Order: sequence, then structure tokens, then C-alpha cells
Amino acid sequence: MSTSVGNSRAALESRLPEMLAELELLVRCESPSADLAAVRRSADLIADIGTRRLGVTPDRIEVDGCSHLRWRFGTGPNRIIVLAHHDTVWPIGSLITHPWSNEHGVIRGPGTVDMKAGLVQAIHALGLLIDQGTPLDGVILLVTGDEEIGSITSRWLIEDEARGCQACFVFEGAGPGGSLKTGRKGTSLYRIEITGRAAHAGAEPEKGVNSAVELAHLILATNTLGDPALGTTVTPTVAGAGTTTNTVPAAAFLNVDVRARTAVEQERVDRALRSIRPGLTGSVLTVLGGINRPPMEATSGAALFERAVRLGRRDGLGEFIQTSVGGASDGNFTAGIGVPTLDGFGAVGGGAHADDEHARVDSLVPRAALLVALVRELLEPGEGTLGAPAAGPPRPDGSPAG
Repeated sequence: MSTSVGNSRAALESRLPEMLAELELLVRCESPSADLAAVRRSADLIADIGTRRLGVTPDRIEVDGCSHLRWRFGTGPNRIIVLAHHDTVWPIGSLITHPWSNEHGVIRGPGTVDMKAGLVQAIHALGLLIDQGTPLDGVILLVTGDEEIGSITSRWLIEDEARGCQACFVFEGAGPGGSLKTGRKGTSLYRIEITGRAAHAGAEPEKGVNSAVELAHLILATNTLGDPALGTTVTPTVAGAGTTTNTVPAAAFLNVDVRARTAVEQERVDRALRSIRPGLTGSVLTVLGGINRPPMEATSGAALFERAVRLGRRDGLGEFIQTSVGGASDGNFTAGIGVPTLDGFGAVGGGAHADDEHARVDSLVPRAALLVALVRELLEPGEGTLGAPAAGPPRPDGSPAG
């Protein structure tokens, strides 16, 4: 192990109490995605922590009231982007039933593994590089505030900052067994609205068009569109119909969650959903939503993963393995525009979005140290040529990206 590597890990170990103290502050600062005031308070806290650790204040970017933070180092072209998000799925008050705790090497609380631990790890890793005199010219740390609800306001910011980069590292929680994530399914989100016709359920039901019956047909139809052999899932989720017990339902709706490993499968399901026709005469289907995140195909991060394995062995950080998962992240966007992307740098733990959400304390330093090693090596002269990013899709207004 090189002296600089040994010093880096030792330095991060010495910072662990501060990392845990800052993580506790972040977890106690609840930040559900839909509560813009809470997300703004969280951004204020992160800006304060990051300014102290990184030596510079971030750019505050608000889009439709949602707070994002960007640290851009140096004046050179973008080379490496580190992604994190500070919003969670947990509503205000979740700390009452899921309090912060740090016992027996396990930290618990809403948003610990998804992904406030990863955010602290990223800040301290980059802060250590700065303290050790590594010029971070061309490095970006982007912390977004709406990842959990589809990155509606941050997608174009993510893609614009990532464009031109030779590597993207995402600090979502680790995969099973502490694995790094080289693949993620793409996600598509739909709401199908059903318009029928109301009538008195007892006096003249024959004059109505029953949207609840149409909904039943629609649930069965959408449920057949997946392809298990290709890993494509099409899942009817939230549904509703009707107003009163004695009225033929005039309206209904169905939400559908789609996950696919390839863009081809995403597009196939999209066409299939839009081609479904009503089963009842007089019923109307309106399909809203569509493809949200493109797949993060395993080939995107293959070279970065090989580098991580080599550096992990060299530096005694562990034997890293890779996995592909069904959940999506902002790494799907960067991979989708051709930027080599490696995900799952955050804490090892589990229970994301669930009652047993937790992260292991002993995982924080080694994975932060891996980022230190990767960034240091990629910034060396002659490094960082992992592939040429693509131009990416146009923005919603039709203008070209980038």
C-alpha cells in the first residue's frame, strides 16, 4: 500500500466521528421530496457542512422551488462528476417512529442508507483530496433534491453537468453484499385515466359506463406486458374508481410501474400501453406519463469497475463485486448520455424505504477511500479516457442539450 493511500485511509478513519456527527445532523433534518421547505432546510445544512469541508460555498440552484447544490472545482472542462441526493421518501415526523441511533456498529434512521450516509462519504472524500493537495480541476459534486420522485427538476441539470465527463460516481447505498452497481433497470411511470359515464346503480345501471369494470380489464391487460426472461416488469400499482356506493363509477385511474434492462424493452412496453383499447363501449382511456429514466446498462461502468477492483486490492479496501439492480438512480441519466457510470459507492446496509433502514459504520471509510483512490488516479495526466459521452436527448422545450 502506498504512503499516500495509507495516509488517506488513516485520515478518513480519524474523521469518522465527525462523519457520524454530520450524518446524524442530516438524518435529523428530515427532507421528504414533496416538502420543498424541508428540502430547502436540508440544502442549507448541507451547504454549511460542505463549505467547511470543501473550502468553498456551493452554487444554490432552485428549480420550481426544489433546492439543488453544486460544487464545481477549478476552471477546466468537466472530467469527473460525483452524484448524491438529499431528499428522502420519509414524511416529516418519521423520526418519532424511526429515531436516529448508532448502536453496535449500525446506524438507523430515515434516509441513512438512501442516501445521507453516501452524501457525507462523498463530501469527506473530496475534502480529504483537497486537504492532501490534489487539484480537483474539472471535478463536480452535485447534490439534488428530488431524486426520489423521478428527478423532475434536476434531470437536465444532471445531464448538463455530466456531459463531457469521463466518469460518474453515484453515492447511492451499496448493492447486496456490499457490491458496486454496474447496471440498473430503466424506469417508466404511467397513470392511465378511465372516463366512463355515471348512472344510478339501482334505478338504471344500464345507462352508465362502468369505469371500475374497465379498470379491472385494464389491470389484467397491463399485467401481461412484462417479460420475465428479459427482466422486464410491468406492475399495476395504485388504482381507484367511483364516488358513492349507489353510483356507476364515471371515472377511474391506474398507475403502472415499468422496469426494463434495455431501451428497446422500455419502448416496446410504452407502445403496448398506448395501444390498449377500452373493453367497454363508451369508455375512454387516456395514458399519461412515460419513460422516466433510461437503463444503466452494465457496459457503461465496466471499465470503472475493473479499475475499482484493482485499486481496492492494491489499497486493502476489500474485494469489490458488481451487481445489477431493478431500482433506478440519477446514474441512469448519466449512463444514458454515454458517461461511464459506477453506482453504489455509499454505505453498506439495507432496508431502504423500509422500517429497517440501516447502514454499517465500518463501511463508511473504505468506500470513501475508494473514491479518493479513483479520483486521484483519473486526474493523473493521461488518465480519464474511458469513452466519449454522447450528446444526450433534447430538453423539454425542444432545444438541443449541452
